Amino acid sequence: MTEVLNATSSATLDEVLKTVERRREEFADQKSVPGDVIAEFKKAGIYRAATPKQFGGDALPPAEFLKIIERLSTVDASAGWVASFGSALVYLAALPLETQAKLYADGPDVVFAGGLFPIQKVDRLPGGWNVTGEWKFSSGCRGADIIGVGLAGGDNSNGKPLTALLRPGQVQIAENWDVIGLKGTGSNDLRVQGEFVPDEWTFIRGGEPTVDEALYRYPAIAYAAQVLAAVNLGTGRAALDYAIQVGSGRTGITGAPKLADRAYYRIDIAKAEASLLSARAFFYDISEEVFATVSAGDPATNKQKALLRLASTHVAKVGAAAVQSAYTLSGTAAIYDSNPMQRYLRDASVVTQHAFLGDGIYDGAGAVLMDTPPSIPAFI
Repeated sequence: MTEVLNATSSATLDEVLKTVERRREEFADQKSVPGDVIAEFKKAGIYRAATPKQFGGDALPPAEFLKIIERLSTVDASAGWVASFGSALVYLAALPLETQAKLYADGPDVVFAGGLFPIQKVDRLPGGWNVTGEWKFSSGCRGADIIGVGLAGGDNSNGKPLTALLRPGQVQIAENWDVIGLKGTGSNDLRVQGEFVPDEWTFIRGGEPTVDEALYRYPAIAYAAQVLAAVNLGTGRAALDYAIQVGSGRTGITGAPKLADRAYYRIDIAKAEASLLSARAFFYDISEEVFATVSAGDPATNKQKALLRLASTHVAKVGAAAVQSAYTLSGTAAIYDSNPMQRYLRDASVVTQHAFLGDGIYDGAGAVLMDTPPSIPAFI
């Protein structure tokens, strides 16, 4: 597969994957994906994947973009996680069209990063907001062209939280991303002090889009969960591929049979493979079904939205379980920092900690399936 992600791109996804493989240790050491690699992502079309077609973007069907994130994450989970926010421009489709025209005035390849929580109460001024506060977990913020922060809304938003957009020069990045996995995502805190943001540069996250294209009728919050879950789909794939490669290798130095000759190894690898592929099929099938629904002009049903959320949590956890199985089968070799299993294990464990992918999603999905109101706010 050597597709070019947009017609004018000079970089293919395969070329980007080679760059990521060569430099992934650098991402972890620097705790971010460097700007020149972000530029390669742009050239390959990753950051126009969710830009409206009317502004020169590709507005890719979600399943197509998710497969890109899956492939990137197979090489490096941090790169996949940062690239996944190429989907986040679906939120910005709720901005006034005039604002979007300004946003994309220099081209459709716009990198968005958000630190939306905790929601901050700020002062209302004529025509906008005086933004001051601190927000957490702004993945990829060092390479962003535009940054969003979460505000408590008012009468204009019917009390719903807002996202306010600022340029990088208006935001201070607190370099405090010190974690066990996804080190290269640079998910630092953001600080803003007394910056005025006009109303037209704010929007309700998941609010009604002003763009009339199929992608922006797809459930935005569910899509946000999907792009993160796809990271563990790739990480699980990488771990199983590595375990299969190692298991098929030479006989050990003790003279014991090679791993592929041991029944327990074959059985557990096969079980993990079946689980991962099954979860993957559910994940993409429901995505394609929902996109077909909204493309036909019909709204996604509550059941469809719940299944999107369920498939995301399921694939994130099954991907992590595949990594754990591969790690356990690998024995003492996997305890060394130089072993790839260490990276897979740490990265996969961080993905499952995200609030969008927690066990509560099972409860929410079950409630919708049984026509009971879910306890999770804005679940559907």
